[in-house]
Amino acid sequence: MEQFNYKVQLEPFTERHYIRKFKKDYRNNWLATERTIIAVCEHIDNMLQYSRADLIATSGCCKLVKLDFAVEGTRMSPKASGNRCILLVDEEMRTVKILLVYSKNEISPPNETQKWKSVIRNEYAEIAERFSL
Repeated sequence: MEQFNYKVQLEPFTERHYIRKFKKDYRNNWLATERTIIAVCEHIDNMLQYSRADLIATSGCCKLVKLDFAVEGTRMSPKASGNRCILLVDEEMRTVKILLVYSKNEISPPNETQKWKSVIRNEYAEIAERFSL
């Protein structure tokens, strides 16, 4: 069976909040970074197979996924950079929604996971309910 790419969508919340800071901090390199994130998300099923992305939870045909990324030109590995995306993958519709794009340094202390789950609960209640966050 032929595999088709996923359609990728940046959610308005993440564009208004977290991406704004990346654009400010990494002016010239952010556009290339955003393109790379979208390209990776278009093939998210492959990324999950090769451990480039971490499966957080599954509910029916939907998955919640954490993806590490590095900003272009920083010469850091995605894991070491501390930059993350939280994705909603719908395998039936073949879509990926980028819910959050953040730096671990901004959201972390004291518990990164609890902080991003809190943001998901506050901004994406249906998704939080679906995955029992």
